Amino acid sequence: MALRATQSTARIAARVGRTFSTDAVVESDCKRGEIGKVSGIPEEHLARKVIIYSPARTATQQGSGKLGKWKINFVSTLKWENPLMGWTSTGDPYANVGDSALGFDSELAAKSFADRHGWDFVVKAPKTPLLKAKSYSDNFKWKGKPQLEN
Repeated sequence: MALRATQSTARIAARVGRTFSTDAVVESDCKRGEIGKVSGIPEEHLARKVIIYSPARTATQQGSGKLGKWKINFVSTLKWENPLMGWTSTGDPYANVGDSALGFDSELAAKSFADRHGWDFVVKAPKTPLLKAKSYSDNFKWKGKPQLEN
C-alpha cells in the first residue's frame, strides 16, 4: 500500500514539475501585521493586545510534561453578566481561543506569531518555585519535644 501511494505521488510530482514534501513549509520574511491582513481577520481585531505566558503546572499534577510550553491569551474587555441565568457573557470572538488553540514550544515562537499577526503583546515571565531536596524519611524525624500551648 505504501509503495502504491509513493508511486502515485511521484506521478503527480512529475506532472506538476516539483516534488512534494511534508516539511517544506517556507517561512518568508513578512512585515508586522501582514499575515493578519490576508487571513480574513476583521479590521477591528487586527490591533489586539495579547498576553504571552508560560502556564504553571496545576496543584494536582506534579509531572514536567507541560513545563516550558507557552500560550497566547487575548485581553478581553467585552464582558457582561447575563441577567436571566447569571452567566458571564462576551461579545469577543477571541475570548476562549488562547486556552485551547494557541500553544507554542518557545517564547520566541509565540512572540513571532503575535508579531506576524500585528498584535501588541506583553510577556509574563514564568515563575519557577525553588524546591528543596528532601527525603520522605524527613517526615518522621525527631524534631524535639512538642511545644505546649499557653
